[in-house]
Amino acid sequence: MASTALKKRVPWPKSQKTPSLANVRHYSAPVGTVPAAKQKYVPTEGTYPKGFLVSGTHVGVKPTNQHNPDLAFLASTAPCAAAAVFTKNKFQAAPVTVSRNMLKRRSNEGIRAVIINSGCANAVTGKGGMEDAEKMGAAADQCFDQPTDGKGGSTIVMSTGVIGQRLPIQKILLKIPGAYDALGSSHEHWLTTARAICTTDTFPKLISRTYSLPSSPGIQYSMAGMAKGAGMIHPNMATLLSMIATDAPISSDLLPSLLTHAVDRSFNSISIDGDTSTNDTVALLANGAAGGKAITSSASKDYAAFQEVITTFATDLAKLVVRDGEGATKFVTIRVTESASLEGARKIASTIAKSPLVKTALYGKDANWGRILCATGYSQISEPGMPESEVGEIVPETTSVSFIPSDGSPELKLLVNGEPESVDEVRAAEILAVEDLEILVRLGGGKEEAVYYTCDFSHEYVTINGDYRT
Repeated sequence: MASTALKKRVPWPKSQKTPSLANVRHYSAPVGTVPAAKQKYVPTEGTYPKGFLVSGTHVGVKPTNQHNPDLAFLASTAPCAAAAVFTKNKFQAAPVTVSRNMLKRRSNEGIRAVIINSGCANAVTGKGGMEDAEKMGAAADQCFDQPTDGKGGSTIVMSTGVIGQRLPIQKILLKIPGAYDALGSSHEHWLTTARAICTTDTFPKLISRTYSLPSSPGIQYSMAGMAKGAGMIHPNMATLLSMIATDAPISSDLLPSLLTHAVDRSFNSISIDGDTSTNDTVALLANGAAGGKAITSSASKDYAAFQEVITTFATDLAKLVVRDGEGATKFVTIRVTESASLEGARKIASTIAKSPLVKTALYGKDANWGRILCATGYSQISEPGMPESEVGEIVPETTSVSFIPSDGSPELKLLVNGEPESVDEVRAAEILAVEDLEILVRLGGGKEEAVYYTCDFSHEYVTINGDYRT
């Protein structure tokens, strides 16, 4: 059996100097300070899962990055269970293929680490890119006692950045041993690691919390997770990476269903610009280091409790991605209710969330509810050249649209049962001046509900993406 301890080649430092972030967008690793409006989302402390160690290390994947961390390393002190959900984009990046194959080969167990670089996506890079991803995983594997189960490597590999460019793989491989030596468990280590996976992000997205399970009420379990993403965000996931770790004991057979349920209600329910990336990966690792009774049945109370914990946790992490949308000034919840089907409600919410006209109206603080209604109406129509589709969920005469203010004051009704309201434009402007807003669409035809989280489109979004490769 593989050793349950990390190789003690060099003592881990108690802390690392943590670089700060920029108040403008950058395209590999951020620099400077977190924008004042975003500082409230950066934690100053945390409670982190037992048996997990992390580090953020400077490689210089992009030549313009002279000193900021762009290589993230997460390691479990013992082999653990893991699962991942990947992008559905057909041009899947090399690390997506390598990681999926590794998890399948190992049946989601015996996982030791996650290694992530920012600054280059290693996507659409051919055979050479695949070899580079395999080399990254192998270099991380070499930091641990080698498994004797004959199932090969045990490291999840992720990359993020510009598509179509090869990794400076030798630079990365030379830095992986040092990244291992820098592993630690402090809040500063976790925050530095979260910074290392940023691209156009303006702040590191890191959360942690504790919870308990019904069968082990006396044990405090911990969960921590980080994510990156600010653009090319739309399900099925986006240019979005996330790793979540917990010290609860969970069967490797159950992790995939737990993670899929959570991702469908979180990372697959956000949209910034309607584009789905080549690299999306959300990974969940559970090492059982806190002890207690293992979750081995999907019918158990522990399974249901953990499912609620991980879904809420993933949703909160996904919301941070939306709050850091490229150029965003608004955080918008799209809630579609009274639908005849869940699929129909999700499709409508998704369409509204990615509508450029809705998003620009929100940026301009314009209560143009006609754009919301327009997006609702075309959300399920057939493509040109195809037979006209029946859309049972949408009946104009029963559809209503409202703005729900974030301060708890009464909703502002814009459309009621297909009839327009006399809108108080002053009140509408007050609601739209606030950062948080909910758009509520009632279809009046059923009991199903779907929620999406999105943001507005600003001038800055165009500037960022017009200059992305420069």
